[in-house]
Amino acid sequence: MTATTSPTGRRRRATLLSRYATAFRSPKGIAGAILLALLVGVAVLAPVLFPGGYDAQGRGALGAPSAAHLLGTDEFGRDILVRTIYGLRTDLSLIVAAVPVSMVIGTLLGLTGYLSAALGSLTQRIMDIVLGFPGLILGIMIVLVVGSGWVSLFLAIVIAGLPTFARLARAGLLAQSEREYVLAARVLGVPRRTVMVRHILPNVIDPILVQATVFTVIAIFIEASLSIVGLGIDPPIPSLGALLNVGARYVDVLPSYVIGPGLVLLALAVAFTLLSDALNQAANRR
Repeated sequence: MTATTSPTGRRRRATLLSRYATAFRSPKGIAGAILLALLVGVAVLAPVLFPGGYDAQGRGALGAPSAAHLLGTDEFGRDILVRTIYGLRTDLSLIVAAVPVSMVIGTLLGLTGYLSAALGSLTQRIMDIVLGFPGLILGIMIVLVVGSGWVSLFLAIVIAGLPTFARLARAGLLAQSEREYVLAARVLGVPRRTVMVRHILPNVIDPILVQATVFTVIAIFIEASLSIVGLGIDPPIPSLGALLNVGARYVDVLPSYVIGPGLVLLALAVAFTLLSDALNQAANRR
């Protein structure tokens, strides 16, 4: 069995990688990858580019944009551009940590129906309850229990994504469970775990991966919305949403306080939107 299925498994993985590699050769994939690479590169190199850190204060408060401070300075004389770049680091750390966790847990919850129909139905009812709460309300409830900060935003993003990933996994499970190759594997006595890993999961991974890139955009705006209402990252640590929250108070005096973080937030969302479209096109070519 191993001798015959191992080459098949390798061919499946090679086909999967080849299919998604084409996504990054499409115009949308190239544009999204370049934009995301630029944003990630600047965020990673922030300590090198701005060794003074994000909390270095100067003399001029709410200073206009200049050669020394391209976006001006905030109410404490701190460089808004520097804080925007460090805020981008905060947002990237959130989505890189939270989105994969939400995807994995949600997918496993959606596949529980293969172990037990009753367990699968119960899981979906719980996901329906979670889905009934708007993302902002759910985030506020989590913050009230856990407290504001990075951890509460992480939990809010993870929990908000569970229902969608679980539903996609369950839909794929129901569609694949009645296929002839799955029924044949059952008749041959192949263990449930093997059927799940070798036959069902590879055929439900496409929509889940596409949804992961789509949900990344949603996660970005979850952070922004919670931070805008004052329930995000604790100061003085910057995030894009927190900068928009504070900048809105001074938008009449210093528009760049909002424009800078807003454009970076928009660029991050556009990068993942382009990648999600490219991945979706690659998956549909299957």
